[in-house]
Amino acid sequence: MYLNLPRQRGVSLIESMIALLVISIGLLGIASLQITAMKLNTSALRQSQSVWIAYDIADRIRANHSQFANYAGIDTNNTSPQDCMTSACTTAQLITADAQDWATQIQNLPAGRGLITSPAASQLLIRVMWDDDGTGATGTACGTDPAVDLTCFTVTMVQ
Repeated sequence: MYLNLPRQRGVSLIESMIALLVISIGLLGIASLQITAMKLNTSALRQSQSVWIAYDIADRIRANHSQFANYAGIDTNNTSPQDCMTSACTTAQLITADAQDWATQIQNLPAGRGLITSPAASQLLIRVMWDDDGTGATGTACGTDPAVDLTCFTVTMVQ
């Protein structure tokens, strides 16, 4: 015996709504992935800039090797102007000019700061710090501690 049951024709409203929901969730996931990729790309750019900036001052120190120990104590937050481009400078004045140029480069990083310390005799520690998370952190400490919000790149030079 053959039954005459009505056949479904077309798509019901519920099926359409579920398909729309699945597509919406997928698009939100793609947008989230794009935002994360942009944040990580910016972070990688800042890391590359800090490496370049740190090695630039290291090259300047190598070029003014007779004043190696006198570079200790440089803080880019406390630099004074010195122009060695238009007039001749002594090797001691060149330290001030290098510090000023270095401070100008570090300004490209958010809350950027550079420090040169001497942890041991005939050794310099070059540290470039910046606020990678954009939370407004400042200071001189860096690391993975949650209380410390600065990202650092460090280079050690030995005389």
